[in-house]
Amino acid sequence: MSCDRSFPLTGAGNVKLVWFVPREALDATREAVFGAGAGHIGAYERCSWYTDGTGTFFGGEGTDPSVGQAGREERVMELRVETVVPRASVDAVVAALRQAHPYEEVAFDLYPLL
Repeated sequence: MSCDRSFPLTGAGNVKLVWFVPREALDATREAVFGAGAGHIGAYERCSWYTDGTGTFFGGEGTDPSVGQAGREERVMELRVETVVPRASVDAVVAALRQAHPYEEVAFDLYPLL
């Protein structure tokens, strides 16, 4: 499969941030990442996408999970949230996400965009 390079690479310089959060913390985490510079696509602001699913985890010795308890596998209804972040803002956006998120360990991914 060849890639048609006739289209502009509008994503260059951005990354996709994906994080997982309980529904009740959706707005707080979105506000935090948007306030730190995420969510701009062209002339639009606060752009994101989310869907629900089930997250699983097992908190080992010394953990203090905000949902469930250490020492057993937990299943939690969560939202997967996506937005774009300028590369120059990644550190600030991730720091804001960590600050606003209720979990002891925040699960997130960063993907380069072309």
